[in-house]
Amino acid sequence: MKGTLLFNALREAIDEEMDRDPFVCVMGEDVGQYGGSYKVTKDLYEKYGELRVLDTPIAENSFTGMAVGAAMTGLRPIVEGMNMGFLLLAFNQISNNMGMLRYTSGGNFTIPTVVRGPGGVGRQLGAEHSQRLEAYFHAVPGIKIVACSTPTNAKGLMKAAIRDNNPVLFFEHVLLYNLTEELPKGEYVCALDQADLVKEGNDVTILTYSRMRHHCLKAVETLDEKGIDVELIDLISLKPFDMKTISKSIKKTHRVIIVEECMKTGGIAAELMSLIIENLFDDLDAQPVRLSSQDIPTPYNGNLENLTIIQPHQIVEATEKIINNGVDK
Repeated sequence: MKGTLLFNALREAIDEEMDRDPFVCVMGEDVGQYGGSYKVTKDLYEKYGELRVLDTPIAENSFTGMAVGAAMTGLRPIVEGMNMGFLLLAFNQISNNMGMLRYTSGGNFTIPTVVRGPGGVGRQLGAEHSQRLEAYFHAVPGIKIVACSTPTNAKGLMKAAIRDNNPVLFFEHVLLYNLTEELPKGEYVCALDQADLVKEGNDVTILTYSRMRHHCLKAVETLDEKGIDVELIDLISLKPFDMKTISKSIKKTHRVIIVEECMKTGGIAAELMSLIIENLFDDLDAQPVRLSSQDIPTPYNGNLENLTIIQPHQIVEATEKIINNGVDK
């Protein structure tokens, strides 16, 4: 198999940044000798030692707070949540300290911290391990949020996040770690606040992120066969949104569908739809559509689990409907 797996792309980025900057360090549960729950930190313990790749107790609030303190004194910590759902236990540190201290200290402190780890709906991982926390943290001032979706943007975004002087929440999807792709040669760093124009089109704009990028690509194949020309945009940055790219697309297509794995109530699509209506209402020829997960805990049963999240055929149906001005044909 040619190319680089997504989890190895993340590992390469962390390795390169640790080699480049001696102040970069990693901390979390099993990140050291075990190499991380999804092997993103494999072999880094042997290369950099226990002071720079620190195995922590099962105490998310404590070691996230330690990362904040380390960042205040000059280090650039990377915090791994073995599962992003566990970081709900560190919500206080992320919201009250990590996001606010640069402001509340009058700029005396910067908090260059990356909080990363797997999330999203996997394959029968149960409700507690199928969390989508991007919306939970979206209202927290002072943090940036990105979601990788390919090995290439995973590496480029991770390098950018580590170098940024603000706290960055870095969302990885548990089902994307084994994606394979040829990485760009040489130094490659992505912008943290820039969306990815995956496919140009004229009929309708589809906005998405993370695993749903790949569901949308499947839907686009079907829609192409039906003669519907989709413009597909991977948001990448969930906070802030790249409204320049989004606006340019909607002013061209005049229709927009937002596809997310987040829950519908209070989700990323809800906030994005509000911004679109506030700023681009006169450019719309049809009501914006959001396709989101159902507002229920994710079932363990595989068939029920699939029913709670958006599938490619639903994207196709919604696109045909918006093209037909909301009339089923």
